[in-house]
Amino acid sequence: MFDTVAMSRLTVAAPVGRMADVLRACTELGCVHIESYTNFEDGVKVGQASASEEANHVSSLLAKVRAAISAFKPVNADGPVPLERVKELLNGSFAKELQSGLDLLDTHRDSESELEVLDEQIHLLHRLAPLNMDLDLLAGSSRVEVYVAETKKASKARSVFGSLAQNVELAHAPGIVAVACLPSEGAEVQMAIGELGGKPVQIPNMSGSADEALKQLLSKRSEVEATMLSASEEAQRWARDNGRNILAIHEYLTKEDEIHTAPTQLAVSGQAFALDAWVPSSKSDVVKTALGEMASHVEIEAFENDHHHDDHDHDHDHHEPTPPVALENDAVSRPFELMVGLVGRPTYGTFDPTFFLMLTFPMIYGLILGDFGYGFIIFLLGTWLGTMPFAADPVAKNGITILKWMGVWCMIWGFLFAEGFGFVWDDTGQMGDGSPLAGIYAWTYDNITFPGFVTDTLNMSYMHIPFHRATSSLSEYVLLSVYLGVAHLMFGFILGFINVARAHGVVAAFFEKGSWIIILTAGTLHIYGFLTSDQGVFDATPYAIATLVGVACLIIGLAVFEKFGWAGGLIMGPIETFGLLANTLSYLRVMGVGVAGVKIAEVSITMGWDLMWSGGGVVSIVLGLVLFIFIQAFALALGLLSPSIHAARLHFVEWMGKFYDGSGRVFTPIGGRTLHTEGQS
Repeated sequence: MFDTVAMSRLTVAAPVGRMADVLRACTELGCVHIESYTNFEDGVKVGQASASEEANHVSSLLAKVRAAISAFKPVNADGPVPLERVKELLNGSFAKELQSGLDLLDTHRDSESELEVLDEQIHLLHRLAPLNMDLDLLAGSSRVEVYVAETKKASKARSVFGSLAQNVELAHAPGIVAVACLPSEGAEVQMAIGELGGKPVQIPNMSGSADEALKQLLSKRSEVEATMLSASEEAQRWARDNGRNILAIHEYLTKEDEIHTAPTQLAVSGQAFALDAWVPSSKSDVVKTALGEMASHVEIEAFENDHHHDDHDHDHDHHEPTPPVALENDAVSRPFELMVGLVGRPTYGTFDPTFFLMLTFPMIYGLILGDFGYGFIIFLLGTWLGTMPFAADPVAKNGITILKWMGVWCMIWGFLFAEGFGFVWDDTGQMGDGSPLAGIYAWTYDNITFPGFVTDTLNMSYMHIPFHRATSSLSEYVLLSVYLGVAHLMFGFILGFINVARAHGVVAAFFEKGSWIIILTAGTLHIYGFLTSDQGVFDATPYAIATLVGVACLIIGLAVFEKFGWAGGLIMGPIETFGLLANTLSYLRVMGVGVAGVKIAEVSITMGWDLMWSGGGVVSIVLGLVLFIFIQAFALALGLLSPSIHAARLHFVEWMGKFYDGSGRVFTPIGGRTLHTEGQS
């Protein structure tokens, strides 16, 4: 759960004739990540994709299936399809059914294109109709040229043409001008039309008057539109009836296509081939058993990271690929892998922060928003989204689960803060003793308090429940934000220490991460002494001296272990130390954004709720209700967006920056992950 999945190196050699069998076995295992062959040698080359009739059929059918999925956007809300059913469909009438769906798409697209052409012609005829002339006449002939143009100056046409009007036939209507002339007059006519600012109009190849042609086109447009709507309805029905099957078939065909194209990743000689891959160490025995019967050589060796040894003694390790990274979390924390993926996979052999993100991200989000009313709505929103068809997609499902966690933590903190929809629900709030929760909070205030040594140690004078973060407990809310930052960053540095110790040894870990732990611990205690006693900021306390020792260790770590050199270490060490102070104070955004949210929600009460009950009549009630609902909706929308961004920043930048390297390669076994096909790995 806390580490990336341990990987082992798989090497397989077999006769070329067994290549397809080996690749199919790897696909069925679902846990073999193939490394592409790149070490070209004499007599050894990269294999070629299969050119068999079956491979071509799979590739062709897969292209059609992908086109259908792209167009229809099908969803599978009914679970995986049995593998036998998938094969039955492929051996049956699926190809014909797929073609019928694609034909519906073609009909719809052709109708759309035809409608565009018809609309252009209809628009053109609407412009020509005011001339009240046959389209045959407007088209001209070999002996007479006709010019038709749009212009806002149509009423000035005769004055612009002047004496030329006596040699031509001129007709005009609002917005349009038509001129018939001999070819010898063509140049002058065009100049006159240009003076009017006319834009040429193309005459459609139709006969009769514009009104008659317009009726024909409108009738045809109705027919084409009906055809398009019918095709659209049929396509939607087709997608509903076949969506689940087409997703399962796409998954199956993708695996089959990978089997046919995988040889391009293998090393092949005249008689044999070699496969280089990674498998989870826990699957080593299963893989060896499955491949042992068809391959002449199968070797699986657990990967060992020797990077903490002398680099010069292990130069060959640096040329070997590092294992791909697979995450292994339980069903509860797995949705938060979505957040980890936003910053890349962790480096192999380091901590997987998924479980810790599950604990702290929604908690910090709730600490910022802290309103049980909004939290309840967010939870209901997540529940409702979970009923939508798109919720069957794993990514959407994980996002919805995270949203629900955010709502739950928001309700927890909202109860502790006695805040709901901007109201304070104990007897100190807007409702006073009339609050339905006043009795509950009176009991919590008297019976739930933190021990005195805790409040004295944390320098917090108010530690009751409810915790009024925006009024009487504001200073405690500030301290809580800072303490949260110190604890969160300290945990990040501890994880970083363990990561570096694993990769490079304890000495490197001490100077690279232990120095930060010393600086953060000693610096915090020094500032704590300054705030709670007569100690000065620059007094030479033991904690101040320890902080300087930490900075010295940091300089050594930067210079020696992180290869900055002594000049770089001496410059960057003090700068990075002040950066840590900025990281810690960044957690004050918890307080700042939280209080801002409280005040925005309070505006809905002072401007809307109070106006509703001011006794000003129906107008006041309606106006107050509108303002209350509008501002509440704005506060909720802002509460979904802003705390999410800030909570994410505190994790991705401040916290994960202390231990996380997102440069790991994603573990992608041949055949991929099965979602829609039952009985296939």
